[in-house]
Amino acid sequence: MVLLSVMMYFVLGITILRSYSDSVWTNEASCTIVNATIVWDVNCSYSCGAECWKRSRFPCLQVFVSVNSSQRAVRLLHNEETQDNNPECFYIPKCHKDYAATHAIVQNISERLRSQHVVQCFVDPTDRVDSAILTQIYSRVAVFHSLFWPTCTLIGGTVIIAMVKLTQYLSIMCERLSRFKR
Repeated sequence: MVLLSVMMYFVLGITILRSYSDSVWTNEASCTIVNATIVWDVNCSYSCGAECWKRSRFPCLQVFVSVNSSQRAVRLLHNEETQDNNPECFYIPKCHKDYAATHAIVQNISERLRSQHVVQCFVDPTDRVDSAILTQIYSRVAVFHSLFWPTCTLIGGTVIIAMVKLTQYLSIMCERLSRFKR
């Protein structure tokens, strides 16, 4: 149990904690939607079987927001991975054969964003990055849970080991007392 919790600390520390600490979008802000339009199509490829790849495309939705009612417009991205994959587009759907279905999904997202007008977003407090994100992949809650459960198993395993050692010690003391009384 203790070994499992140490392994969980290692794996979760590398994946979740590192990604959370590397994220520059830490301040929550109020973002007003300025513009949400589909500007062009982006080429992509999808798997059609073992060692088979076909090309398709998806519409690129660009969303610009005003952060905390400022006059400066920044690009809104869906999450941190969008910045790495294609920072020009708000949302990158999974590449499909059916372009019409993908276009309908992106169009639906665009209409929902336009109807909301104001959304909660995350911004870079140092203004090094000229964009904002709508959702964080690894939030504080995810980091808390990734550390809380391994800590519980570590404490539980340590308590079990301590109870076994205490039982052994009490057994030895009982045996010594019984020899002493004879």
